[in-house]
Amino acid sequence: MPGSICDVLPTAAALLSVSGAVDALGVTECVGDVRRVAVVLIDGMGQHLLPELAADAPLLASALAGDAGRLDELACTFPSTTPTSLASLGTGVAPGQHGILGFTVKLPDTDRVLNHIWWRDDPPATQWQPVPTWFERLHRAGVGARAVLPAAFVGSGLTEAAYRGAQFVAAKTDDDYAQLVVDQLRAARGFLYAYTAVLDAAAHVFGIGSAEWHAAGAYVDSLLTRLVEALPPDAALLITADHGGLNVPRYRRIDLDADSRLSAGVRVVAGDPRVRYLHTEPGAASDVIAAWSELLNGRAEVRSRDDAVATGLFGNVRPDHLPRIGDVVVSCLGDTAVLAGAHEPPEVAQLVGFHGAGNPVEMAIPLITFRG
Repeated sequence: MPGSICDVLPTAAALLSVSGAVDALGVTECVGDVRRVAVVLIDGMGQHLLPELAADAPLLASALAGDAGRLDELACTFPSTTPTSLASLGTGVAPGQHGILGFTVKLPDTDRVLNHIWWRDDPPATQWQPVPTWFERLHRAGVGARAVLPAAFVGSGLTEAAYRGAQFVAAKTDDDYAQLVVDQLRAARGFLYAYTAVLDAAAHVFGIGSAEWHAAGAYVDSLLTRLVEALPPDAALLITADHGGLNVPRYRRIDLDADSRLSAGVRVVAGDPRVRYLHTEPGAASDVIAAWSELLNGRAEVRSRDDAVATGLFGNVRPDHLPRIGDVVVSCLGDTAVLAGAHEPPEVAQLVGFHGAGNPVEMAIPLITFRG
């Protein structure tokens, strides 16, 4: 069985000899005995994108060729979107357990939709995401755990849900981010986490393969190269991602609010354009499934909540998390996306690149390991 994003922090903790932590990824044989471990997550750097990035990214090209570090393939969790993946990284468990089950989800007992990116303190993070994070576990084990994050993220609900227990280091927009991470890595032994969204942002706005996306890839490669070159001799660096992505052409986009056959019986829309959660009017779920299955035949898998949960897509789902999943789950195939013009900001329709859905290729993420 290949490893997953859920195994990354337990493996880092095992390298630091934390009791109960397991190196399920076999990284110990690569790095040996270390006293510092850094995990860097590159948002949107799916495994299938590495060959295209390599043209402007010498370090990634070397890793692909087997000439630098060790490259392994992991799986992210479903749906393959940033909030869900970051919570799985931080807690080491599947979405059904931590409850961050999509980019947006409906709050139970209301028709209000929670956007996990803009979420602050309603609902409280410790209630909405109840699983202890590995940052908390490291802290309890007496191991320092720090996270270098953009200042805007510090204090957000998602940051608390995924990284609580960490000592946060806020990076300002004019900071030299690579130097900030290097300084933190050299300052103390223990665990360090860092994150950048520059590649994912370029994919969304300009598209995968665009000049802007390649420029972002070159920036990421420069950042990683500086970290590798500055690694102390007692340190290991683990580089990973949260999901892949693809470009969705205009003619492959379906706006459910523009087709009465798709909007009929639907009360609340959540999820994201590649994995939609449809909360239906009482008694309408079977009709919604029938209509969507017919109209999106070959372009999406349409399931009831019970059927989606039974497939194991979300792992074991806590009973109190079930209402966060739609009565109907629509997983897009190929390069299809389902927009919701009346339910989302108009900016969503202007995006070029989108996150993956349940496609194994789009859900594959790299793990690149270096030793100082």
